[in-house]
Amino acid sequence: MSGALQPDLADVRRLEAAGFRAWPAATARYDGTWMVRLTGGHPSGRLNSINPMDPADYHQLDERIDRLSQYFHEHGRTPTFRLTPLSAPQIAHRLDELGWTFVKPTIVMRLPLTADALATAEDLVPTDDIDRYVEASVVTHGDDPAIKPGLRQVLEAIKPDRGLFILGQDGNPVSSALCVRDGDLAGLFNVATAGHMRSRGLGRRLILSALKWAFARGARQAYLQVEENNEAAIQLYRALGFSDGYRYVYRQPQDQA
Repeated sequence: MSGALQPDLADVRRLEAAGFRAWPAATARYDGTWMVRLTGGHPSGRLNSINPMDPADYHQLDERIDRLSQYFHEHGRTPTFRLTPLSAPQIAHRLDELGWTFVKPTIVMRLPLTADALATAEDLVPTDDIDRYVEASVVTHGDDPAIKPGLRQVLEAIKPDRGLFILGQDGNPVSSALCVRDGDLAGLFNVATAGHMRSRGLGRRLILSALKWAFARGARQAYLQVEENNEAAIQLYRALGFSDGYRYVYRQPQDQA
């Protein structure tokens, strides 16, 4: 991956594991040390991808790629690899040879949490109403309402502490985010502000409030994923003090990307 950072692999494994728990797939199986995640009701790449987890596991590539591609097709999904620093370079090289394209290069960012950094954050109480949050998320993201059952399934499956945050105006949701506190880690997911309400500081308010909630429960480090082309979000996160941790990219067959 061009411009890839060189993070500590043990740290990457820890964040990857926390991310999987925070955004759980409907089914997860292993092919060697490759974690294969599928979720029929939600299109998220993290929920529908092959995730190599050991740089030493790159044997029988063609056989495994063919087998898992067939598995994805059987479940109505496009075969998709998600390549992090835990992936063997040989996997990417073979996908290059096969003509698999690059999709959604993404940065994992992180932030140490301290009381001083969160001193100005509001005490926003997360909602316990999953249906209300699902409605808000669909509105703020501009998603197809058909995604609602799948998103609800994902949220119900989260086992660590889950905070569902919504900001509203005139009775309508304008910003939403999911925060998952897992030990001393706080993961931010599904962050969005409605298009007509952007550039008003709503995302900053919501993120700081969510992180304050997680900090009060023991979180001391926050992390999130953001696509490299989302310049506005990256600018916001860096203004909040987030720094780059590592990168990952999705790979899909050329004729299906």
